[in-house]
Amino acid sequence: QVQLVESGGGLVQAGGSLRLSCAASGRTLSDYVMGWFRQAPGKERQYVSLISWNSGSTRYANSVKGRFTISRDNAKNTVYLQMNSLKPEDTAVYYCAVARDFYSDYSRYAYWGQGTQVTVSS
Repeated sequence: QVQLVESGGGLVQAGGSLRLSCAASGRTLSDYVMGWFRQAPGKERQYVSLISWNSGSTRYANSVKGRFTISRDNAKNTVYLQMNSLKPEDTAVYYCAVARDFYSDYSRYAYWGQGTQVTVSS
């Protein structure tokens, strides 16, 4: 079992920044990939960014490339998502999740956090 707890969401104006955190516990995650996903009202959950716990390799959705940065702190078992130049279309509930490989399909992820709301005002 893996427990994931997100934090750091909030309300920010367009152009602003937020940093999300995802604290993981329950098992060793060295062979896993951590992912950030988001879901806006009435829309399907979509992939945002991924990071390998082991190597630190990263992936980004085109919609966030150049604005968002994913990172990890192995000592704290925590993954971060630094979000800069936020846009109103970034408004969503953001979730972190765990999988065995770099999947952009959210259905491949077995463990999820409860989500944190990010709202970007125009």
